[in-house]
Amino acid sequence: MSKRIEVASDLAYTVNAPTSFLFQIAVADNEHQTIESESLTVEPEMPIESCRGGPLGNRLHRLSADGGPVTVRYRATITLDQKRTPSGSLHESSHSALPAEVLGYLNPSRYCESDRLLKLAWDEFGRMAPGHERVKHVIDWVTDLLSYTPGSTGPSTTACDVLVGRAGVCRDYAHLAIALLRALGLPARYVAGYAVDLQPPDFHGFCEVWLDDDWYLFDATRLAPVGGFVRIGAGRDAADVSFATLFGAATSNPPEVSARLADGGQLESPSGEALSSA
Repeated sequence: MSKRIEVASDLAYTVNAPTSFLFQIAVADNEHQTIESESLTVEPEMPIESCRGGPLGNRLHRLSADGGPVTVRYRATITLDQKRTPSGSLHESSHSALPAEVLGYLNPSRYCESDRLLKLAWDEFGRMAPGHERVKHVIDWVTDLLSYTPGSTGPSTTACDVLVGRAGVCRDYAHLAIALLRALGLPARYVAGYAVDLQPPDFHGFCEVWLDDDWYLFDATRLAPVGGFVRIGAGRDAADVSFATLFGAATSNPPEVSARLADGGQLESPSGEALSSA
């Protein structure tokens, strides 16, 4: 069943010297997400460049500011029509059967050092039957291991750091899950977006795993239903889909982010189904 979702984000800065900003806050447009309306405005008014970046063509917006306060506001209404598949029917693909475009998501990356977690991954999960249930077990293992603790990690924290510290935020949960899944030979990638019913409201980080013939969503934090996830973009890890990157000197206020069902009501939790919004 399709859902109409309204998302919003406000990013406010004080620019102290000429600064170039790169934002990834606009929702993705793909076969599972239809953008009904959207707007991106800047106060004070100034030129903003729309472009696409990375191998997946994530939507980017770039602007330059010389000084003073700058606020970027994004609003969108989308129709979300996720692919729903019985989870018991989803299998892992052999390496020789994987499409060429997903092979890069088997490799270690900046925040997901899968090569350092090979023994742990195979000791914990190697004897399980491959497929959706093994992936779910990895996700549940990460959920049970970590404590969701805002401020416990920073921009340089990796999956191995999180494993040692056993605490983190959404990006850390996703990074550890991705690293373990890649160590098992499953393509996995980081996805950033908006999430309905997320508390406290913020941008959210999920992971996607390649099963059979598509990418399927998982959230190790369990802070928001996967059925209300609106994707912004995907990449090897959070470095590829940072909601804001700046080159210069500026201070920021905490982002104001929201996502809600446009027609009211509550999200239904899929029973025995896996969801994709790739």
